[in-house]
Amino acid sequence: MNGNKGNLSISTGLVVGFALLCSPSRAAAHLVTTGMGPVYDGIGHLLLTPEDLVPVLAIALYAGLRGAVAGRRTMFLLPFAWFVGGLAGSAVNAATSIPIPAISFVVLGGLVAADLCMPAAAVSGLAIVLGLIHGFLNGTALKDGASTIGLLGVMTMLFVLVTLASALVVSFRKPWARIAVRVGGSWIAAIGLLMFGWAMR
Repeated sequence: MNGNKGNLSISTGLVVGFALLCSPSRAAAHLVTTGMGPVYDGIGHLLLTPEDLVPVLAIALYAGLRGAVAGRRTMFLLPFAWFVGGLAGSAVNAATSIPIPAISFVVLGGLVAADLCMPAAAVSGLAIVLGLIHGFLNGTALKDGASTIGLLGVMTMLFVLVTLASALVVSFRKPWARIAVRVGGSWIAAIGLLMFGWAMR
């Protein structure tokens, strides 16, 4: 008797579980919806989108390799350029077939791996270009009434990430620590090459 009751409860549990799995919820293709408001949606969108997050970390690492001045400039210019690009992207309907994330991975990862010596002004220009392009792509994904507030969340997270990552690299004094950063850049570039291959297949 007890065995029958156990089998019945297991069967009931399986039926209920299957019914829950079959009840779909709304899916958002680009915008991450946290349920905590548009600012947190923007933060979640950045943190859960590797196509944006990895280039941001790469430019922060590169700015840190170039010194404190480049790091400080990138810390302010990248979020601002991202916001401007995001506003432009939210105002137009545009789509591109160019593998922009792959290009960002290869270029920025290659710069980190090579430890190419560029002046702080050139690093600032690179940060502005990155912010405008990726911000524009974010703006096209955040096309709703809260797009501006969502972009403010992205800006906040960008500021925090670039500040922490670039300051960490600036603090490195041992040669092996800088080499480890460069190895990370080579991995980013390699991932970008794989993304190119995937886009061209």
